[in-house]
Amino acid sequence: MDGNGRWATRRGLPRAAGHRAGAQAVRRVVEAAPGLGARGLTLFAFSADNWKRPPGEVAALMRLFARHLRTETPKLVERGVRLDVVGRRDRLPAPLVASIAAAERATRDGAELRLRLAVDYSARWAISAGVLLPDVDLLVRTGGERRLSDFLLWESAYAELVFTDVMWPDFTAADLAAAIAEFHARQRRFGALPEAAAG
Repeated sequence: MDGNGRWATRRGLPRAAGHRAGAQAVRRVVEAAPGLGARGLTLFAFSADNWKRPPGEVAALMRLFARHLRTETPKLVERGVRLDVVGRRDRLPAPLVASIAAAERATRDGAELRLRLAVDYSARWAISAGVLLPDVDLLVRTGGERRLSDFLLWESAYAELVFTDVMWPDFTAADLAAAIAEFHARQRRFGALPEAAAG
């Protein structure tokens, strides 16, 4: 979910406007994912390194997250989406932690899509704490960056990587469909020979 702040800056808007637009992109992708065959979706919402950002921006992000949990949870329940928030919770504001727990309880029976939001997340922390997620098949990095940035390092050992210059607030269902189509066009060997050469 990279590029919110740069998206806003390029438009002469405050960075918070980019984060709000990014939240709309989350809704689009979550709505589209099951129809494209995705059963699990993990979004990197706030990294452990993001605490280094200006305090005002961090506070705005926490408020935005709490607000969207309140407004989106009923929609997730309706769509059969199970929400899990991964990452540290000991540094998050207590009301936000309570909202996360309530959203997870409300959506626990969702079977259409498993949505994981990584908040105060670091892959190095997760590995050291033994908090590992399922293997990643496809990792999409938005915003023009070409690195993993401490996200799902262990789980992405055999992931197919798709890098796009599209900023997260502009990311659409069509962009997700294109990434999934690219994934399906690749041959995944997991260290073995290609099927044609294996015979």
